[in-house]
Order: sequence, then C-alpha cells, then structure tokens
Amino acid sequence: MGLPPLPRRAGRPKHKAQRGRRGVATIVLGLRFGKYPIVFARGLFSHGDIEVPDFEPTSDVHSGGVSMYLRNTGPLVALALATFALLLLGLAPLGTYLEWWRYGFGLYRLMPMSGGIATAAVMLSIVTLGVGRSQLRRPKLAMLVLALALGVALAYLPAHYALRRTHLPAIHDISTDTDNPPTFSAVLVARAAEAANSVDERSPELAALQKAAYPDLRPLIPAVPVGQAFQRALDVAREMPGWTIVASDAGSGRIEASQQSRWFRFTDDIVIRVAASDGGSRIDVRSVSRHGRSDYGVNAARIAAFLDRLRFRLR
Repeated sequence: MGLPPLPRRAGRPKHKAQRGRRGVATIVLGLRFGKYPIVFARGLFSHGDIEVPDFEPTSDVHSGGVSMYLRNTGPLVALALATFALLLLGLAPLGTYLEWWRYGFGLYRLMPMSGGIATAAVMLSIVTLGVGRSQLRRPKLAMLVLALALGVALAYLPAHYALRRTHLPAIHDISTDTDNPPTFSAVLVARAAEAANSVDERSPELAALQKAAYPDLRPLIPAVPVGQAFQRALDVAREMPGWTIVASDAGSGRIEASQQSRWFRFTDDIVIRVAASDGGSRIDVRSVSRHGRSDYGVNAARIAAFLDRLRFRLR
C-alpha cells in the first residue's frame, strides 16, 4: 500500500517549467535588490527539480553602480569644481582692488579656499579616470582632462605661496646694509596716504632674520667713481621691469622707485644709495613692502635682480 501524495503548497507552480521561470524571476530580483531576495530564491528552489548554485552576496552590483555614477557625473562635477576654484582665485585680487574687502581676506581666505576646491577637482578627475577611462566618451574624457589640468594649476599657486611662507621669515624690509639702511624721502607721502608699514621702526632681530634667510645679499662695491656708478644705477633702475622712478638726486646719491605686483597690486618701494668708498663706490639697495608682514621673498629677489644687472653693466 503506497503512501498518499503530499499536498501541494498553495500557490506553488504545478510544472517544472513554471517552477524554473519563477526561480529565474526570483534570481533576477535578487540580483537587482541585494542579498535577501537571493536567499529567498534558494529557499524556493530547495523543493524543486532545478539545481541552483549558492549565491554569495558581493559588492559587484554596488561597485558597478558607483562606476556608472562616476562616469555619468564625475566629468561635469570635476569641471564645475575647477571652474569655481578659478572664479575664487580671480575674485581674491579683484575684490581687494575694488575695495570690497581687505587684502588679507583675499590672500589668506579666498586663495586657500580656491586651492582646496581645485584639489578636490583633481582627486575626482583622477578617480573617475581610473574607474571608467575605457568606457568614457570623448566629450567627457576631454572634460576630465581639462578639469585635471586646470585643477593642478589652481592648486599649485596657493600651495606654492604657503610653502614659501613656511620656509621664509615673516619680514618685509630688506636691505644690503642692515646696520645703516638707506632712507626714503620721496615715497613717504604715498606711503602715509595708504597707512603703510613704517620704514623707521626696524626691530632688533630683523637683521639676524635677514642674514639667516638671505646670506648672499650684500652691497655692490665697484671700482668706479661715484658719478659713474650713480648713472649706471639710474640706467638699470629705469630698465627694471615694472619699476617706476619716483625721484633721483645725483648730489645725495639717492634713487627712489616703486613697483606694483601683478596679482594683488601690492606696492613695494625701493631706495638706492650710491656713496664713495675706498677705491671706488658702494651701492646699497633697500626694498620695503607697504602692507603685510611677510613678503614671500619678493623684496630680496628684487634687490638681487637689480644688483646682478648693475654688476654686468659696470664690467
């Protein structure tokens, strides 16, 4: 006497083909929605005649979605970030020039912010290129390359100034004669109108800081008469890029000039003193910024460039 057949579960398919179709549908749902539908599919097939391999939940679906998202939106977002960084970098000096804010806000706030956003654009471009470079179409690939190049350039500028600021002393008054620096006269009115830094108050440690940072900055002592040395110094000063001669007096041996920076339009003042020395002349140069504590090495570089040209002309 045989055993009676087991009753079918309500809703269970009657045929193997139907069970197979239902199983395939459940697997598709499992692949689409994650771990739990796949586990449910294994439970369904455990009573059927179709063998289904065990599925282990993986991150392929999720990583594929992230990769697709990066390919679709990464280029546009990276380019937008780089463009915004460029806008901030342009606004930093423009707002200072138009007196929307003081130079410190543009130099120490907007420029670092621009560099941070540009760095984010660079990182996003690199990740997007690494994930889906082979599947990117030319327009999006071009957007990524442009965002990467622009981001690198924009991130370099604030990083460069920040690095120089950490390696150089916070001084803005540089002279080849630290014991008796040349004095200003003609530019004092313009400096007073801007409420500029004082040219008379030199702290005791200024000389030590300058000598440690710029040990090769020394006066020029050519074996030529004072009159000839003064004329050569005046000629070279007139040839220096961006210099504006404010005053020159051969009798006192003094030349005064000013120069504006290209970016923030900062004004620095220069004074050249030509005096008699044993067997010839002595030429000292002093360069002072009107605003700010640190000059990022600009004044020392300006003096060195002038003396190099003058030394060549006095040969």
